[in-house]
Amino acid sequence: MDAVRLIVTSGRALAAGGEVPDVLTEVWQVQALAQAIGSRLAVHGPPELRGEAIGLTELAGRGCGVLSTPRLAPGELRAAQLTELGDARQALMRLGTLLGETGIALVGVACAADDETTYWQCMEAIDAADESRDRVLEMLRKLADRDAHLPQREAG
Repeated sequence: MDAVRLIVTSGRALAAGGEVPDVLTEVWQVQALAQAIGSRLAVHGPPELRGEAIGLTELAGRGCGVLSTPRLAPGELRAAQLTELGDARQALMRLGTLLGETGIALVGVACAADDETTYWQCMEAIDAADESRDRVLEMLRKLADRDAHLPQREAG
């Protein structure tokens, strides 16, 4: 499945909300997907994005690591369904938005947390989502710079 479809699916699942464990599972899914997209961009993406893509992979991995790994049935891990990136710019724009929404969802969970463990997990996950989003925005900036420096085709 292409990256944009998986991002849209993750966004819908995150927006559906639910109980705290459900939201944290969706946050984990988003970070795992960001990690997979970063990895794919590092290997197959434009050369100017490789450094930032590796950084995204590491940061998103940290985002997964601070949360408890959810119990997912076979086939439920969205990141494993990633087969192609499609348009890198479109995927990155949507991923950046999704990571922002992830941070907002985590703030809601942290504010309602009954225990310190959940609160601090959310704080660390917010930080990871924010830093991941920063990497995505930097990749978008690099794509825009590259496009701005491409020779302009003359109208014929």
